[in-house]
Amino acid sequence: MLEKFQKHIDESFLFLKGRKLLLALSGGIDSMVLMHLCRESHLDIRAAHCNFQLRGNESDEDEDFVKSACEKLGILVFINRFETREFAEDRKLSIQVAARNLRYDWFKTLLINNDYDYILTAHHLDDSLETFLINFTRASGLDGLTGIPKQNGPIVRPLLAFSRKDIEIFANENNLKWREDSSNASDKYLRNKMRHEVIPILKELNPGLLSSFENTISNLQQAQTMVDDASRIVYRKVVTDINFQKRIDLPELMQLPNYKAYLYQWLEPFGFTDWNSINDLVSAQSGKQIHSQKHTVLKDRDELIIFEKKESEDAGSFFIEKGQSEVKFPLKLSICNVDDISVQPTNTIFVDEEKLQFPLEIRKWQEGDLFYPIGMDGSKKLSKYFKDEKFSLVDKSNTWLLCSENKIVWVIGKRQDERFKVTVRTTKIAQIQLHE
Repeated sequence: MLEKFQKHIDESFLFLKGRKLLLALSGGIDSMVLMHLCRESHLDIRAAHCNFQLRGNESDEDEDFVKSACEKLGILVFINRFETREFAEDRKLSIQVAARNLRYDWFKTLLINNDYDYILTAHHLDDSLETFLINFTRASGLDGLTGIPKQNGPIVRPLLAFSRKDIEIFANENNLKWREDSSNASDKYLRNKMRHEVIPILKELNPGLLSSFENTISNLQQAQTMVDDASRIVYRKVVTDINFQKRIDLPELMQLPNYKAYLYQWLEPFGFTDWNSINDLVSAQSGKQIHSQKHTVLKDRDELIIFEKKESEDAGSFFIEKGQSEVKFPLKLSICNVDDISVQPTNTIFVDEEKLQFPLEIRKWQEGDLFYPIGMDGSKKLSKYFKDEKFSLVDKSNTWLLCSENKIVWVIGKRQDERFKVTVRTTKIAQIQLHE
């Protein structure tokens, strides 16, 4: 296996050589084998062990075992103890998801703080088969049926070309020691049910199951690559990125017979899973919304608009005192006095400071608001201005006003009010600029 592993590194992971690698070391057979393979292949590794404190003394014994094993081999090891149950309860997560989040967040922190290059995990071919079957039972899309990726950003999995049997043979032939996780024997987890009950039957039906699975995964990954390529081409035609929003042109999209597949590709990364509701949204009335944990997709006329949810603290009023030169929240503004308005930076207004009554107020718009758009005679309701300028529902909800004694000075980033403009009688000019 060592020779095959070294050849695999040369063919698929040559970029690991000479890099600083962090190995996720649980103490189980998979990660212990990976540590020895890396060491024998002269890769520059150090280890990281997570003690999730979920199995009492057994968890502590795993920690002690990992420390001892690394000490004997002269390998630097990082240890972190997590209050996993408390973390899961606070965030309403399953124990498995909580542990995964804690694990990878810490690994990435170690990478950044120590200037390491990659994280190595010991996922192998059987793990990938289990993931495939789990996703298959959950009606996953194509991307969920491509197994575990060999690389995901800084996370690299060099054992995916090897089976659990390969790993066990290597461990026994080299008299390696490892720790058995007692939770792996429990069938209360779906993955363990697949491992203990389903996969043995499949292997009995097809002794060459893993080899067939490798070929299938390779074909599916190539198909996924074609889907990704097609998705990018169509994306450029029908999706516009504006002000941190993605706007999908529905008439353009719906000319395609398989438009639902493109919607899935674009929305799935934002955490949307209710595909029946997403499909209904296409023909829904304007204003209909669907939410994921962090994002909203909104039907607005002939568009679907995807945007990140705002924190509740974005609402309310914020004040600018006289002499204040900078605002950092809820948006970034700078205020200064100038003598000349011949140079006009973008997203900037010039006002007669003597017409301002401090403190100025930054707030969201309200029904009944009106202002005097600069360059026009008379007033206009803000709602009518939004309609004339074809503001979407999202645009309106994200619009802030700068007000003086409840008079609108600026629809920030959009239109200044005529009443506060600089005239020949102005003696003190204030420049107010919005910084994106």
